[in-house]
Amino acid sequence: MNRRLLFAFGLLGVMAASAGCSSVLGPGQISQDRLNDDAAYDWDTSQSVTFNVTSGNYRAIYEMNGKSSLDVYQHESLGGKQPVEIASVKFRYRNGTVVGAKHIEVKKTKKKTIIEPPAKRGKLAYTAPRRGKTFNVPTYVDERTYEVVLPKGMRVDNFLLSDVSPDDHEQHRTDDRVHLVWDEPVNANSITVRFYLARDETIFTGIVGVAGVVALLGLAYFRFQIRKLEEKREEMGLNVDVSDDDIGDGGPPPGMQ
Repeated sequence: MNRRLLFAFGLLGVMAASAGCSSVLGPGQISQDRLNDDAAYDWDTSQSVTFNVTSGNYRAIYEMNGKSSLDVYQHESLGGKQPVEIASVKFRYRNGTVVGAKHIEVKKTKKKTIIEPPAKRGKLAYTAPRRGKTFNVPTYVDERTYEVVLPKGMRVDNFLLSDVSPDDHEQHRTDDRVHLVWDEPVNANSITVRFYLARDETIFTGIVGVAGVVALLGLAYFRFQIRKLEEKREEMGLNVDVSDDDIGDGGPPPGMQ
């Protein structure tokens, strides 16, 4: 009976270890179909690294500048690292020729995805999933310039609703899309952009305005109630001013002098 229990627990452990894309028994695999997915990349980028952010994913383009591989990962909530589920990998040679996943080696370990393009000079592109109104990506390579293109209609002008780090950036808008540009090499560990939909600012301003009016009305009502209470005390004779009485000036009470 004990042997059967040990065997059952051992089998359960093996199944748990082998589950998922990246297990303790070794790295998982990224679907070749995903890597071969078609995607349109704007290769005419002016910065070393460009992120084209949309509602459900982002498209990254890296100028390799002599690097033979690129390690991509994302931070877990507990501080660890996990590989990025990339798709639609492509590489553009300096002569303009573009090749797909068939010419690019992609490996995944427990902590990162390793992309090895066919040449050290050229541009490497891939697509990765994202969600929400915050875009965060580690700076996998040092001393590079960056550009982040936000989804259409998104803004970062209101400091209460948005945040951009590092803050030494410039921005401009083209076709209702905000472009954040770091044209000096970035030394930070990551780039983080928290943005908002343009109409959110109007809604936020309206909420703040309504809250302000309510606060003023509440203050006016409070002062009105205080005034009524003071009037009632005066009617009851509880607010008699005794500051001019002789009591307490060191002499005897009136009528006993």
